[in-house]
Amino acid sequence: MTDNTDKTTHFGRETIPEGEKAGRVQGVFNSVASKYDIMNDVMSVGIHRVWKDAMMDWLAPRPGQRLLDVAGGTGDISFRFLKRAGQGHATVLDLTEPMLVEGRKRAEAADMADSLNWVAGDAMSLPFPDNSFDVYTISFGIRNVTVPQQALNEAFRVLRLGGRLMVLEFSQLPNEGLQKLYDLYSFNVIPRMGQMIAGDRDSYQYLVESIRNFPDQDTFLAMVRQAGFENSKYRNLSMGIAALHSGWKI
Repeated sequence: MTDNTDKTTHFGRETIPEGEKAGRVQGVFNSVASKYDIMNDVMSVGIHRVWKDAMMDWLAPRPGQRLLDVAGGTGDISFRFLKRAGQGHATVLDLTEPMLVEGRKRAEAADMADSLNWVAGDAMSLPFPDNSFDVYTISFGIRNVTVPQQALNEAFRVLRLGGRLMVLEFSQLPNEGLQKLYDLYSFNVIPRMGQMIAGDRDSYQYLVESIRNFPDQDTFLAMVRQAGFENSKYRNLSMGIAALHSGWKI
């Protein structure tokens, strides 16, 4: 049996023991939960809604499908999925209970209550049996997972044969000059806005740093394939500020 006690991971610019990351990520999202949707506007310059619509366009939800939306706290992806599918079921899973509480407060949650479950759980150890879902989504969440490869492996496990993985995450701009400009915005403006809007500079600083630590598009695509997914590919959004990765369990 492998001893994992000496393994390390990133938490922003810090290197920390793997065992500490989940608790520290929970601390960040406990702090920002009530302002999470505003936070997404700040982090994406207001265009995360366009990206999420692009995600649904590529996903093309069908009636009767069962979705697992991981790190889905406020339900944004699940609501979109159910509206597009017309009929189906979505399970929202999040590590942080206050995020789920915020999601349940939204008007859509009441309207879709019969088609929704809210579950507190860990992306690296999903509390569901094998072959349980038709679709697995994770939106702006996988970079906060301690071991993203383990989360992808779990996604493969809980999807049915023919199931679809879709990951939306901040990514890397292919142009070095544009990347430097975006980094200037990210590191200098976003934490200050976090302080002004949510009274919380440190959480926003971590979120910016976590984007820079996340693998680029091709590296992450290799991780998706390593988990077992086939016909895997990605699409850049806004020139690579974010990217969609798709794969199939075949």
